[in-house]
Order: sequence, then structure tokens, then C-alpha cells
Amino acid sequence: MFFLFSLVTYFESPINALLAFMGNAPALVVVMAFFIFWIVCWLPVATVSAILLNWQPPKPLQPEQKMPLLVSLYLLAPLILWGVSWLTNKSFSDYGFIGNLSTIGSLALGFALGVVSLAIVFSGQFGLGWCSFEKTNFKLALPILLPIFLIALLVGGIEELVFRGFLFTELAQDYPVWVAAVISSLIFALLHLVWEQRETAPQLPGLWLMGMVLVLARFADRNNLGLAWGLHAGWIWAIATIDTAELITYTGKVSDWFTGKNKKPLAGLAGIICVLGTGVIIWFFSRYF
Repeated sequence: MFFLFSLVTYFESPINALLAFMGNAPALVVVMAFFIFWIVCWLPVATVSAILLNWQPPKPLQPEQKMPLLVSLYLLAPLILWGVSWLTNKSFSDYGFIGNLSTIGSLALGFALGVVSLAIVFSGQFGLGWCSFEKTNFKLALPILLPIFLIALLVGGIEELVFRGFLFTELAQDYPVWVAAVISSLIFALLHLVWEQRETAPQLPGLWLMGMVLVLARFADRNNLGLAWGLHAGWIWAIATIDTAELITYTGKVSDWFTGKNKKPLAGLAGIICVLGTGVIIWFFSRYF
């Protein structure tokens, strides 16, 4: 018993010191601590997964290899974030992640808005003859709708909790709101380069703009992440379904800078218009309703 008491006493002082430091640390220190802990904890999992998946860097990841790595990384995020929030004396609700019926309603609304915004943009491209719909591949989409939906909810939820929740909230404590929005959106965009550089680089402006619109969605939802989460998940679900089932074929009538470099909407004018238009809708309704 005396040994246990001595052990607790021995560790109590450093823990209290760490709590005091993190509670008063600048936002950038807290942010760096989170990302360092996240990567360090994930590396052993990634190493084992890479061996099991027979992936040898710097060979590019295949989609079937990328998914287990992505899921393992994202499942770790809430645990690491919980630890950091404990050290900084915060909760997930401080980051906008609130579990109530209002969040579910905002999630559904955001998801619908994300899907409809993409449907409008692609309809415009169909009308202009920039792309065509592969009706014969529609049957391929049916079996993957639910799995992609669940993945979209996971990825969208974790990314919103990390970037529009934790990262934006921490930065907003030390910087003006617009600076926090710009920096958090820039980090959000740049971290996508971790997975694929060649295809992601042309998307960076679009990803940054997407991050800014998702920050706006958090404000429009009274600091709740529900709307941003739904919007993000809706975009992921629609794009991933289209890509996986190969529902769209581009005709080549215009440069891919209009339709999207490497068939990625955010790397083209159409995707930028989609994100901008969605942002305008969110701003209008949040301002007048």
C-alpha cells in the first residue's frame, strides 16, 4: 500500500505540472502537441498495416491499401483529442461536437445540401456537353451506397471534429476569427498531400475554400458542427460513389481545368463554383433566417 501511495505521489507532481502547462499553453503549442501525439500513436498501427497490406513506400497506395490505413488513422483521432482536451480542461462540446437531436437535424440538412449542390453542378456540365452519364454502370453503384455512406460519415465527422472543431477553436483563442479560419483551412488542405501529392496539388485552392465554407457552416449552425459534418459527408459520399462506380465520363470538350484536373472536381472551375455557391446559400440563410 505504501508503495502504491509513493508511486501515485511520484507521478502526481509531473502530471499536475503538465496540466498547468497545457491549460495555459499558446494555441500553436496545443495544436502541435495533438498532431504529434496523433502521428506517433498511429505509426505502429500504420507499420503493421503496411506489412499486412504488402505496401512498400515510396510505391503509391492502391485504393484497397489506402482505406485500412485511413480508417485506422481516423479512429485514433477522437482518443488522442480526448487526451488533449483533458489536458486543456475542455470537452468535445467546446469544439462544437454536441450530441442532441438538433445536431442530427443539421447533419441531415448538410448532407442533403452537399449532394444537391453537386447534382446541380454536374447537371450543368451535362447540359453543356462537358460530361455524360454512364447509365449502364448505375447497377454498380447500388451495392456500394451504404458502405461509402458509412465511410463518408466517419471521415467527415472526424475531419470536422479535428479541423473545424479542435483546430479552429484553439486558434480562435489567440487569433482573430478570420485568421483562425484561414490557418485551419490551410492546414486542412495541406495535410491532404500526405496521401497523394500529384493528384492533390491541383486541389489545394479548392480544399482551402472548402475549409472556409465549412467554418462558415459551423457559424451558421450556432457553433455546432452538425451542418458542417453533414455537408462534408455529403460531398464525400457523392464524389466517392461517382468515382467508384465510374458513373461520369468526361467528353474532353473543354480543358480539365474546367471539369477538374485528374477527374477531381475541386481541381477545376466546376468544383470551385459548387463550393462557392454552397457558401453563398449558407451565408444567405444564416443572415436572413
